[in-house]
Amino acid sequence: MYLVAIAWIYVALMMAVAEATNSNGTVLGAMVTFVLYGLLPVSIVIYLMRSPQRSRLRKARERAEWVAQQNAMAAADAPYDDGAPHTLDADSTSQPDAGGHAPGAAQPQGVAPVRKEP
Repeated sequence: MYLVAIAWIYVALMMAVAEATNSNGTVLGAMVTFVLYGLLPVSIVIYLMRSPQRSRLRKARERAEWVAQQNAMAAADAPYDDGAPHTLDADSTSQPDAGGHAPGAAQPQGVAPVRKEP
């Protein structure tokens, strides 16, 4: 991913150098060329390509905060029979209702359906 970005920056830099050394070109035009053809597109592409990584890091941070909160709540509760407080591990726990299925509920005990008599 970064190899393509470096190559694109190099090409944009060469375009800016060509703009600056041209007889009709200016240094200001070279800077605008480098920013608009090089830095801006590459920064947008890198930002978009790093979004899955940012999402994974955010979920891991939220998971660690959740485990820390659960450990604090477990430490505040009464200890187990062996006297050791119960602590949670980030790998061994799962958040409630993380199965992706609709929550099950008791069926209403309403009126039974009525059928026509033959």
